[in-house]
Amino acid sequence: MAQANSGNIVFPAELNSFIDEWKEKPGSLIMILHKTQETFTYISREAAEKLSLMLEIPLARIYGVITFYHFFKTTKPGKNKISVCLGTACYLKGAQDLLDECRKILGLVPDGVTEDGLFSVDPVRCIGCCGLAPVLTVGTDTYGKLFDKGMIPDIFAKYRP
Repeated sequence: MAQANSGNIVFPAELNSFIDEWKEKPGSLIMILHKTQETFTYISREAAEKLSLMLEIPLARIYGVITFYHFFKTTKPGKNKISVCLGTACYLKGAQDLLDECRKILGLVPDGVTEDGLFSVDPVRCIGCCGLAPVLTVGTDTYGKLFDKGMIPDIFAKYRP
C-alpha cells in the first residue's frame, strides 16, 4: 500500500458511512470516487490520499481511475460550472467553436478556473438536449441554439455578482 499523508481533510459522516458500506464490494472504487466528488466538487490530492489509506489500495490505482475517466476532476471547479456539449448533434452544429469562445471570453485554458473563482468550462459528451444543439449549461440552467457567439457574454453576465 502507498504511504500517504492525507493532511487535515475531514470527510463528512455521510461520506464515511458510504465508504464503509461500499469498500468491501467488488468494483466499488468508482462509486466511492463519485460520492467523494459529489461531496467536495472535485477529488483533491488529500482526498485521494485519504481514500488510499481507508480502502487500503495504492494511490496510483486511484489516480489511474481518476485520470482515465473525464468525469472526475482533480482541480476545484468554478462556482458556476459551465458544460459545453460535444455530443454528435452539438458538435456538428459548432459546439467546438462554442467551447473555444467560452474559454476565450473567460480567459481560460482547459481545466482552468477564472481568477475570481466564478467560472470553469468543461466539455461533456452529451447533455441530452440534441434538439437544442449547440447547447451549454451553467450549473443546472440550460442554454440552447447558441449559433451566435454574441449571446455568450449575456449568459455569463447572469452569474456575475
